Amino acid sequence: MNVNLYGCEGKWLMVDLGMTFGAAEYPGIELVFADLEFIEERKKDLVGVVLTHAHEDHIGAVPYFAQELGVPLYATPFTARLVADKLEEAGLTHEVELIVIDHLDPFQLGPFGIRYVPLAHSIAEGNALVIETPYGRVFHTGDWKLDDEPLVGVPATPAELTAIGDEGVLALVCDSTNVFNPKASGSEGAVRDALQAEVARHHGKRVLVTTFASNVARLETLGEVAKATNRRLCVAGRSLDRIIRTGQASGYLKSIPDIVDFDTAMNLPRGEVLIVATGGQGEPRAALARIAEDTHPIALEAGDVVLFSSRQIPGNELAIGRIQNRLAARGITLVTDRQADIHVSGHPGRPELEALYGWLRPQILLPVHGEVRHMHEQARLGRSCGIPKAITQQNGDLIRLAPGKPGKFSEVRAGRLVLDGEIIAPADGEAMVMRRRLAHNGLVIVVLDSKGRAHVESIGLPLDEDQDEFLAEAREDVAAALAKLKGGQRHDREVIVEAARLAARRAATRWSGKKPQVRVILPEY
Repeated sequence: MNVNLYGCEGKWLMVDLGMTFGAAEYPGIELVFADLEFIEERKKDLVGVVLTHAHEDHIGAVPYFAQELGVPLYATPFTARLVADKLEEAGLTHEVELIVIDHLDPFQLGPFGIRYVPLAHSIAEGNALVIETPYGRVFHTGDWKLDDEPLVGVPATPAELTAIGDEGVLALVCDSTNVFNPKASGSEGAVRDALQAEVARHHGKRVLVTTFASNVARLETLGEVAKATNRRLCVAGRSLDRIIRTGQASGYLKSIPDIVDFDTAMNLPRGEVLIVATGGQGEPRAALARIAEDTHPIALEAGDVVLFSSRQIPGNELAIGRIQNRLAARGITLVTDRQADIHVSGHPGRPELEALYGWLRPQILLPVHGEVRHMHEQARLGRSCGIPKAITQQNGDLIRLAPGKPGKFSEVRAGRLVLDGEIIAPADGEAMVMRRRLAHNGLVIVVLDSKGRAHVESIGLPLDEDQDEFLAEAREDVAAALAKLKGGQRHDREVIVEAARLAARRAATRWSGKKPQVRVILPEY
């Protein structure tokens, strides 16, 4: 969920505007955003939003906040096409200015001089930024890796990166995701060879490969694998269709073979089709989940093969496991990157980080893009490699890079927002807090009628066999609690509601061990 702000001479530059996906702590939520309150209060001083690449955690929040921010978006062609699609879907094509930086020419936004530097990643046109300021030069990596055989795009060479280092780099703001990996991430070319060998090994079987839809290099790889193994290519998943269309419009995926439709794929001999499908992270509505449940036009049977050409994103293990178990129960063979070298990460391992340090020779290292443990570990690595200063931060920290002594000097509120239905709401707001409580403890509803009688219902309590007995006892407890009220208390609505609430909750706890939410309804008469 990347949103980075650089401030200089009273002006602000935003780099990326991403989102993340909901998890168990946000019941009913699919999308989570950074709360932009800090910059929204200063948007008259915001000079633009520069997008490094087209992954959702870097561009996904654009249709929700770009119009409010009121400044142009800057992106290279492939990223710009995907952003334009998002703006069109949101009806914002004419409301948000999108500027395409086609030839990586430098451009100026207020006090910030900016140029893109192409780096390898798991999507087309992954870019670092060189940000020039009157006080020094910042190299913002975005997401990156080193790849001797990237298949898509031409990343900057070591000589070109060394030349940037020769110009002087004040600060390196660097991806930390794979800092605990002692090996380099590996090449897409090596994945092509491994996938080709794995697919060829399953002669006569229908083979499905699931991967990240945005991994244009992997799609290029799979197109080559299909041709090399004499299989027709079939694609299942709207996001894959969109990426292929956008990639081809941007000059990529030119060699990908003609794609056959579902009916054609199902009528081919089993060993003559290679299927690429979304859903490798366990998404319940993606193509792979529906294939696993046998509710998709693409059908697999015992002996067929599914290759997971992607890594498990932390937090998705259970969802992925459920789909893998469904497939395995049907006799389908599963192959992951633990059994064959069919995936490489798009983020740098320690050798790649060390190489970049040597080329750029920054004065300051600022780790980003990772959990706290990743960023602290990269700070330690940077210091061990001779970088004079390494600064770790948390969301909301204000870090001085220059002039003066570098380090944290303040902090601001940095919360989260959620898309709840069609409403963007605080992630820690009352609605979400209440939903968590309901999910954990259930709900008891008490209705008091005009004659003072209590009617009780419960939702979500583990009392299936004892429900009627519990409700009867809860009604008696509420009636007893109300009978104890004296004098003016008997006519005080707040006192009546609280007495009924406590009595019902005590009964629920006594019967179930849970402490449910209790709502008391006392009609006006």
